[in-house]
Amino acid sequence: MTQPQNTTSELPVVPQSYWLASTEISDFPALSEDIHTEVAVVGAGMTGIVTAYLLAKRGVQVALLEAGHLLTGTTGHTTAKITAQHDLIYDEFLSHFGEEQTRFYYEANIEALEWIKGTIREHGISCELSEEDAYIYAASEADQAKIVKEAEAYRRLGIPGSYVEQIQLPYPTKGAVVMHHQAQYHPLAFLTVLVEELKRRGVRIYEQTEAMTVEEGSHPVVVTRQGHKVHAKHVVSSTHYPFYGAGGFYFARMHPERSYAIAVKASAALPKGMYLSAGDPKRSLRTVKVNGEDFLILGGENHQTGQGICTIKHYEALQSFGEQHFGIREIGYRWSAQDLITLDKLPYIGPAASDTPNIFIATGYKKWGMTTSVAAALLLDKQISGIASPYTDLFRPSRFHADPSLRNFAVENADVAKHLIQGKLEMVSRDPAELGKDEGAVVRVNGKRAGAYRDSHGQLHLVDTTCTHMGCEVEWNDGERTWDCPCHGSRYSYQGEVLEGPAKKPLATIREASKV
Repeated sequence: MTQPQNTTSELPVVPQSYWLASTEISDFPALSEDIHTEVAVVGAGMTGIVTAYLLAKRGVQVALLEAGHLLTGTTGHTTAKITAQHDLIYDEFLSHFGEEQTRFYYEANIEALEWIKGTIREHGISCELSEEDAYIYAASEADQAKIVKEAEAYRRLGIPGSYVEQIQLPYPTKGAVVMHHQAQYHPLAFLTVLVEELKRRGVRIYEQTEAMTVEEGSHPVVVTRQGHKVHAKHVVSSTHYPFYGAGGFYFARMHPERSYAIAVKASAALPKGMYLSAGDPKRSLRTVKVNGEDFLILGGENHQTGQGICTIKHYEALQSFGEQHFGIREIGYRWSAQDLITLDKLPYIGPAASDTPNIFIATGYKKWGMTTSVAAALLLDKQISGIASPYTDLFRPSRFHADPSLRNFAVENADVAKHLIQGKLEMVSRDPAELGKDEGAVVRVNGKRAGAYRDSHGQLHLVDTTCTHMGCEVEWNDGERTWDCPCHGSRYSYQGEVLEGPAKKPLATIREASKV
């Protein structure tokens, strides 16, 4: 059994997801030659695995490529709520997209939830599935007004749920909107069974195989960093941030946000159900069994990647909230995730561009990937198989709604420009010699801005802080020990390796590190 990282009420030093810590994931070889297949799926998170599984069940030949190790991306860093209650969205979507399209959004995610339940039954998967009601609660009168409007949207759309006055939380609230018959589970316990099914059905799986681009055509070719080629009839990018956008400028049509979670053993009785606060700071609650004991997963503290306060303080804020309301006895795990949010808050699922009908993307899940990733896989399976779906237009990546997309496009790209300029003008005076062990910061080396981290052995690592995507200056993320770009969300290890796109090249290493 997995032992919690930390058996005290102090935050664990190293961030680790409970889902990853409690799961054994098979290893697979790197691609070492050119291959041919019918469908190349790039990215082995939940979207990629489920897409490959659905196609393989149809008898389609599939190759699944992963740049790192299976399931260690956003899929392994979720709170794992399987729900169509994606924050306060239905009243907003009704005003922007109308009743039919908003109902399609709900139905696509409910179909995903039911598919997960059905697949668990089909394979007899033991993954701690439990049906739960999902609540969004108000902490203020302003939030209460939003809750009431959301409940009215549920009524118009026929969503099973309503406004409720009282909920089972140990602190005051001003009502909530409930969506009945949602669920929670252990996502990696579920997905590792699907991975075994992929192996059984002959899907070729490759790890440490980074796709760099696609040669377009009637039979597109995926080209890897190592120069190997995957010839296919169809290509799917399920890499969180699209590794190939076919000229769709997705970096300018989405923004990245980070959020945080801690898994704690509490003194107070834990609430039944799944909870999310309507206002900020966000607070997400759900229970989980850790070695047979009840733990509470506290999540929230959303912010745009590379921006805001020292990131460790977000964990500390969750810790303080938990201590105040639940009496933390032990903090077992802490982790964070990065999510992409589109201009209109709907995901992009389908052909990457109108002139590349055989190259598909799936991205922009807005923190709700447990259902939306499966909804994406179900839709991609149909599109590749030539089956009509009512959801095609709703999620089409090439769409553009003047309201709200035009306004959000202007706001987000003004934010990018601001951070690009601020990074270049920032005055940095700190010397790398001042850093203690396990400390990172922006410093000045040879008169220029640089990024420094001194590891636990005392070795200093220096990198150029200029993001290799579009030249913004990265900032140190103390909570995760990474370099994060405030413009488009690229993330790098302290040694400069790319952890999250859209960047594809590592940060330049400053070789003089050994002399400092």
